[in-house]
Amino acid sequence: RCLMSQDYSLAKHFRRALVTGGAGFIGSHLVEELLRDGIEVVSLDDYSAGKAENLAQFRDRPGFFEVNHDVSNRDGLERYFEGVDVVFHEACSKNTVCLRDPGRDLAVNATGTLNVLTAAHKAGVKKFVHASTGSVYGEPIDFPTSELHRLHPVSYYGVSKLAADRYAHLFHHLYGMDVTVLRYFHVFGPRQDNSDVGGVVSIFGRRVLEGQPIKIYGDGTQIRSFTFVKDVVRINKLAAVTPGTGGESYNCASGIKVTISELADAIRRYFGKPDIPIEFNDWKVGDIKRFEVSNAKLLKLGFKFQTDFATGLGLTMESLREFVGRK
Repeated sequence: RCLMSQDYSLAKHFRRALVTGGAGFIGSHLVEELLRDGIEVVSLDDYSAGKAENLAQFRDRPGFFEVNHDVSNRDGLERYFEGVDVVFHEACSKNTVCLRDPGRDLAVNATGTLNVLTAAHKAGVKKFVHASTGSVYGEPIDFPTSELHRLHPVSYYGVSKLAADRYAHLFHHLYGMDVTVLRYFHVFGPRQDNSDVGGVVSIFGRRVLEGQPIKIYGDGTQIRSFTFVKDVVRINKLAAVTPGTGGESYNCASGIKVTISELADAIRRYFGKPDIPIEFNDWKVGDIKRFEVSNAKLLKLGFKFQTDFATGLGLTMESLREFVGRK
């Protein structure tokens, strides 16, 4: 089961991939790498969170197809799965959406996943890789947290994503579908949403570049396991081509441990702006205080992380510098 090579090319295994949420942060990086592998790629996104500019560089590429569709809408969804060999299900309603509209959160994360699984099953896809989240564990009681930890979410987002997680496993159990679940933890990198409902790394970076105070919710001691987006893409590809991963869940986390205060300090230092103030606010409802994640199961597949935190942070901050410069 261990792939010694770190080149997980899909061209030997699949002819066409479908990426839901393909215009999003992680989805667009997946689209990029799959096209580089030389297979056809269908990006399916409703652009509620995904951005058209994330796919602009691929639109003239042969074998790339862009579809505007909401995964929570079953009508017409199945036609986009014709000829698809592998599905990467990245579409989701983000954690920052769930408190504002828990009904929408449920529709996208749970019903949307059921719709995509159903369409993939009817189309006879060979492989389905589902993007889940560490939020399904809730507040951890065991450290480091492995895939055997209890599933006890403490947010609307965690509950809706747990339903999706269970649907994915159910399709493997009922139909023998080759489905792998990847539980993401604090993915960061270029193209991450830097609006105030985006990712914390990009939000902090954008605020420092604009000379605005960094807002921390809580006391800053909460621990996160930041994972660079290119490593996450490689984990998706590894799961897609490795026999025996069907019916399994994997923590998709680097194992890096950084507190939110340490993150804020690192970004201020990177831009040479140590005097940017930090504002502390009340804890967010459902926020997890401590993530210490075991990735031992993933490493047993032969995976090696290639991007350390400092390198990933630099690439992310330089991308943000270009973004802010264009505004």
